[in-house]
Amino acid sequence: MSEAQHELKIDLVLDAPREKLFQCWTDPALLKQWFAPKPWSISVAEIDVRPGGVSNIVMRSPEGDEYPNSGLFLEVVKNEKLVMTDGLTAGYRPAGKPFMVAEVLFQDAGAGKTRYIARAMHWTAESREEHEKMGFFEGWTATARQLEELAKTL
Repeated sequence: MSEAQHELKIDLVLDAPREKLFQCWTDPALLKQWFAPKPWSISVAEIDVRPGGVSNIVMRSPEGDEYPNSGLFLEVVKNEKLVMTDGLTAGYRPAGKPFMVAEVLFQDAGAGKTRYIARAMHWTAESREEHEKMGFFEGWTATARQLEELAKTL
């Protein structure tokens, strides 16, 4: 089995500096403005951005249905990298059914641009396939572009 077998990834160059993109990822008020693909929204964004810090993000559908997403930050390197999972909760306790580990990289691409790599690494092929069918590429690309637009205003 190859290392990337259960991985989904987007790799984009965003027209914003990595410090501003990282700020949009780590400030709850900013995160609420871009994290869900429109017309979806974020109704709750509680994040403790440090290794072992918990996150609670609630996505709201256009119909008003809410989808909670809880997780834990595993690694935080300011302006460079975030790694988080829904497989663990506070105190590194196992969560119900783990779905993925997400890794976001912010690499300087020169001229105020950032190479933005976002990976969703799944425990099983079935989870990977389910995530792809949920619209991974469309959704994560749309939110990356929303992130880019917001970061350009800071």
